[in-house]
Amino acid sequence: MYSEAEVAALYDVLSPWDPERSAGDRFYHELVMAAASVLDVGCGTGTMLACAREHGHRGRLAGIDPDRAVLERARHRDTSVEWAGSTAAEARWSAEFDLATMTGHAFQCLVTGQDLRTSLAAVRAALRPVGRFVFETRHPQARAWEDWNPSHAMEVTGPDGRTVRVWHEVESVIEDVVTFTETTAAPDGAILHAGRASLRFLDVQALGVLLTGAGFEVESQYGDWQRGPITGTSKEIITIARRA
Repeated sequence: MYSEAEVAALYDVLSPWDPERSAGDRFYHELVMAAASVLDVGCGTGTMLACAREHGHRGRLAGIDPDRAVLERARHRDTSVEWAGSTAAEARWSAEFDLATMTGHAFQCLVTGQDLRTSLAAVRAALRPVGRFVFETRHPQARAWEDWNPSHAMEVTGPDGRTVRVWHEVESVIEDVVTFTETTAAPDGAILHAGRASLRFLDVQALGVLLTGAGFEVESQYGDWQRGPITGTSKEIITIARRA
């Protein structure tokens, strides 16, 4: 069986942070480097903020995540960054950051209306009056979950040198909430780790209503990482919002 620490280490293999090769990583990296103070909500293993520090960011950087294993990995990655074990809703900063981010589709982990409202309120409170909140969600029209099945399994070499297979299976699609399992297995099929999660797929209109109700105004929205418009074939909704 994989421990939670091993799962966190495997995440870095599956989702490496590389602004030079990834258009999405570069999009966020440029925003972070231009901001004097940054709060990364759902920071995971801390790769984005650590990368910013490595590239010369000298301002305040803070990351929060409720997962102890990934946060422990973040703390070892860079001790100059503030790391806190917390959900977005539990954040208690007041007008301290110029930029808040939620990368890796973390915004979709806010499933219930209560989660969304309390989290957006806390993020808004953490921002300075001219602060911006940047995040991306999968556009529901692309129906990304239809590819989440064992036939799309990824085979990678983990940090421990073992080859593993990772795949997703959808359990249910109820309105705009998709529940699925992520399974990590050895080549012989032995299950090493399995986790269950739910994600909410909000469209442009629903996002706009939520953000307006939380005291934000949408500055811009894009359908791709090159800042193209949202179209009928867009797979992403990339949002930059300001405190209203």
